[in-house]
Amino acid sequence: MLSNIVRWVIDRRWLVVLATIIISLWTFYVIPQMPLDVLPPFAPPQVEIQTEAPGLAPEEVESLVTLPIESAINGTPGVTAVRSSSAPGISAVRVIFNWGTEIYQARQLVTERLQQATSKLPPGVETPQISPTTSPVGLVVQYAFTTLSTQNSELSTNLMEIRRIVDWQVTNRLLAVPGVSQVLVFGGDTRQYQVLVDPAKLAAFNVSLEQVTNAAKAANVNAPGGYLITPDSEKLIRGIGRIESIEDLKKSTITSRNGVPVRLQDVADVQIGGAVKRGDGSFNGEPAIILMVNKQPLADTPSVSRAVEAAMQEIKAGLPSYIKITTTFRQDIYIESSVQNVRSSLIQGSIIAGVILIPFLMNWRTLTVCLLDFFLTLLFGLLALSWLGIGLNTMTLGGLAVAIGTAIDDAIVYGENTYRRLRENKTASNPLPPLEIIFEGSEEVRESLIGATIIGIIVFSPIFTLPGVEGRIFTPMGISYLVVVVISSLE
Repeated sequence: MLSNIVRWVIDRRWLVVLATIIISLWTFYVIPQMPLDVLPPFAPPQVEIQTEAPGLAPEEVESLVTLPIESAINGTPGVTAVRSSSAPGISAVRVIFNWGTEIYQARQLVTERLQQATSKLPPGVETPQISPTTSPVGLVVQYAFTTLSTQNSELSTNLMEIRRIVDWQVTNRLLAVPGVSQVLVFGGDTRQYQVLVDPAKLAAFNVSLEQVTNAAKAANVNAPGGYLITPDSEKLIRGIGRIESIEDLKKSTITSRNGVPVRLQDVADVQIGGAVKRGDGSFNGEPAIILMVNKQPLADTPSVSRAVEAAMQEIKAGLPSYIKITTTFRQDIYIESSVQNVRSSLIQGSIIAGVILIPFLMNWRTLTVCLLDFFLTLLFGLLALSWLGIGLNTMTLGGLAVAIGTAIDDAIVYGENTYRRLRENKTASNPLPPLEIIFEGSEEVRESLIGATIIGIIVFSPIFTLPGVEGRIFTPMGISYLVVVVISSLE
């Protein structure tokens, strides 16, 4: 069968050359579109559940929040492990599914089980939230927002306004970037209206703390009033009670004494302040707001990074001049550096192999054929990886680098044996047609090379038996190596 294929290729060699050119051009179009990352996806599908429990200690969070959620999740189809951690005021539960489980199906199953656990949580505990779907190495870009040194000390030190701008303008814009799953913000002061009660004034006005609390809540409520219906129109009636400034909150009435209203400003200091911090951020030893952008699992890291950077350039044009934005981390730079190192090793190895072949072959035509065969082998190997749905990363490129020896060896054996047969045929008394000599030359070494290829595949095959994370990381290397070896043998 192989002999018939070789004969057919030799007889239709121009058709094969044309097909090779077309496939090569198609490969040059496909390669830039292949996903690029440092490592292949190595983590099983995971769903993380976070529940806020204000005021509870870790022991209480563990027994009252984490345990009911774990009990509800256990037994979910496809779940292999449930891991949890409890900290002051917060519970985090990570649900790990079998390999191959569709992540959105896993999230749906967890959502259904959480409905059972919600009714068992104590009062005051917020509804459990499922974290956005992110990649195991999901951080793509990180920024630091700081203030420039100005004559106005209020601008140079006030991070509260910057945090408000980041929360309302920057975060919402970045979440709209395709491929972004989550934007995390740390540092600065979260702006809030604060009512700081004076106990002496409470006693003087005979007002309880509960009355002050109720008054503060009621000061920011719109009330529905129904509809005013006339023969030709219908109007909505509502009571506008939401505050628009700190002055509105100060003048909110708590109660009245002898017809005189007692307002919040009479018993408390009403001001704008920062919420209690549970963490902070800094850059170069100075207070800063740190913004971290995470990507979706299947998104291409360089593409998402470039889109985020383009969006950030748009945002910068509308920000106040005293805000300085510094890019502190970009994963695509690390990816490009890592891939460039492997790519350089691949190119250097190819050049070294070509230089070594010169004194051994001593024929520029044979050398050209061998190097062209080697180049096409790597090119078609990348195309095959694209068809298999495997992206470019350090492991796949490493597999290509390991396969250099085998690919160049096949080309040398075929080329040198054919060149030797052609040279002997040229001096023979009854020379045969060159195409017949090329066919016979390939026939002589084909079985040996196929046997050597099979041995190499058998030697390399144990890499596919690695379990867990190791297998997910190294399997793409083995696949890329086998793809190049098989293509090299077929060529």
